[in-house]
Amino acid sequence: MFRKAVREISILTILASVVVFTGCKAGLFGGESVNLPQNQQAPQPQAPVVVDGVRTSYADIVQKSSPAVVRIAAERKSQQNQQGQFPFGDLFRDIIPGMPQQQQRPRVERGVGSGVIVNADGTVLTNYHVVEGAEKLTVQLENNKTFPAKLVGSDEPSDLAVLKIETAEANFPFLNLGDSNQVRVGDIVLAIGNPLGIGQTVTAGIISAKGRQTGLSDGTSFQDFLQTDAPINRGNSGGALVNVQGELIGINSQIISDSGGGGNIGIGFSIPSNMAKSVMEQLIKDGKVRRGMLGVGIQDVTEEVAKSLELKEAKGVLVNSLKAGGAAEKGGIKQGDIITAINGEPTDDSNILRNKVAGTSPGTSIKVTVWRGGKTEEITVTLDEFSVENIKKDNKDNKDDSNNENKEENKQNQNGKLGLTLTTLTPDIARQLKIPADTQGLVVEDVDESGAAAEQGILRGDVVTQINGQPVKTNSEASAAIEKSGSKPIMLLINRQGQTRYFTVTPK
Repeated sequence: MFRKAVREISILTILASVVVFTGCKAGLFGGESVNLPQNQQAPQPQAPVVVDGVRTSYADIVQKSSPAVVRIAAERKSQQNQQGQFPFGDLFRDIIPGMPQQQQRPRVERGVGSGVIVNADGTVLTNYHVVEGAEKLTVQLENNKTFPAKLVGSDEPSDLAVLKIETAEANFPFLNLGDSNQVRVGDIVLAIGNPLGIGQTVTAGIISAKGRQTGLSDGTSFQDFLQTDAPINRGNSGGALVNVQGELIGINSQIISDSGGGGNIGIGFSIPSNMAKSVMEQLIKDGKVRRGMLGVGIQDVTEEVAKSLELKEAKGVLVNSLKAGGAAEKGGIKQGDIITAINGEPTDDSNILRNKVAGTSPGTSIKVTVWRGGKTEEITVTLDEFSVENIKKDNKDNKDDSNNENKEENKQNQNGKLGLTLTTLTPDIARQLKIPADTQGLVVEDVDESGAAAEQGILRGDVVTQINGQPVKTNSEASAAIEKSGSKPIMLLINRQGQTRYFTVTPK
């Protein structure tokens, strides 16, 4: 292949030389020379895409993919009013009789992002945050043609939205959706979008990881990101992540940046195409996305958790809280259960489990396999429907008042093995911590910075409700439970701002 490529280039080079020599000859001997316009160059031979098995260009992929990637301009009215012709408000009206009141006009905010045409009829996939609150949407193609667009539907939990270009044309360039489940870490990918409003730009990289969470969720979003080092910047949101076959495998959504101001540092995240496809189909069909909800708080089973529960392996997902009256509680799941499988399929990752449940229609009955007290049980649960509004309401109700802290000092460290100072939880303290007044437990008054608890992230103001599965309401109960554990890891159930989670602490 390499020899053939070299031959082709050599022949073209020889032909080009003949052309140049002929032109020179005509000029030297009094013939008419041909001068190319200043802005036009002689055609160059096309570089080979693959040489000796090594890809030297992605131009063919870009040529295929880039026409389907669009620029999206969104306009929305600001919540703030912009002052009119009088820069000092009503000052002069009060001083000068008869001066008319200033004219107030809404300020228009404009944002720019990217999108991907996924159907010849002009259906566009983009991010929810690109079009959120927009009153006017405009789509610009690679060839600079501009069209108005309407919002078909949007879904905040997945950060996806679907637009439809409003025109009689129905033959737009589009990208086929690939199977993101087949993507491998190390695969080469291209990111195409409109970074920083400078125009369509292509960058290259690889898939750095799969199944990522960014840690930015407040419980209202569902994340299963493809991580890539293909440079992504502001304005790339909603753009395409394509593989070397020119298939759309992700919608670019987020980046992690340093504290310097939001520049790219090689950590970008794309919504996988399979999730995007499912959301898009529901938005087109019903205008919204319906998700199942189990009604549990969950966390991964770490090696420390496994040791404290005397498990042979760190497998499954630990239930740290239950929604009152929710599907899990009604079905018989209990706090402290370890979910090992859903419908017979093993699960060891809390995020995968959450996405799997969310991908199941509300009202569906599922079989949940749990490990409880040394035994395995199978429980049938009928899923509730996930609601962003309810989750946000719960978060608001449980939000801590940061100004209310217990500032008493010089307290005795009753549980020195863990590096904690605990005190009885009273209704008044519960009110200050914005947790239910009937919560039973002990408040962390102080944390030894060099102690075992601090190393695991336990904070002042946390409420210890259980130690190794035993409810604790007094320091004597806590001390007894801790002493009983000896040198083994101790599992604490912590209530923090209304949310419960298990922490495993190894005594020093």
